[in-house]
Amino acid sequence: MSQDSAQRAPEHAPALKLDEFLPYRLNVCSALVTQALSRIYAARYKIGVPEWRVLVTLGEFGMMTAKAIGLHSHMHKTKVSRAVALLERRKLVSRRANRDDLREAFLSLTPAGRDIYNELAPAALEFVRQLMDTVDPADRAALNRTLTKLIERSTQLSVGVATAPALR
Repeated sequence: MSQDSAQRAPEHAPALKLDEFLPYRLNVCSALVTQALSRIYAARYKIGVPEWRVLVTLGEFGMMTAKAIGLHSHMHKTKVSRAVALLERRKLVSRRANRDDLREAFLSLTPAGRDIYNELAPAALEFVRQLMDTVDPADRAALNRTLTKLIERSTQLSVGVATAPALR
């Protein structure tokens, strides 16, 4: 095949158009929402997305292990560990040994961490309100149901993909 023919557009319609591909669109939406939301906490509190997720997860649930935080927030254990270490150094998270399993510890917010959570929560909720203002009120329940279904099905498919034979 010559270089000219390799650079020409295909004569048939592409099988996959990235801008119309649901996983791509969801990823773009997630990245943009995360980037916009991070403007609320990044500069003021000097924390990134992983630290934010750990902080708000502990703010909501109280005491948890790093493993439980990772499972709940869908973060890799390395990211959780690094985020927890930074939050501990900043005295925003405290660690208490699990006497039943010394390999893990229970994490919770310190009073300073709780103060930040209490300041961030209303700002985060206001951000969501502004974001949801773009969705017609009659469509909001359907959006939430659809996102729940997509998350559930993606969870099922991710387990299935991990155990399925490789694509040929």
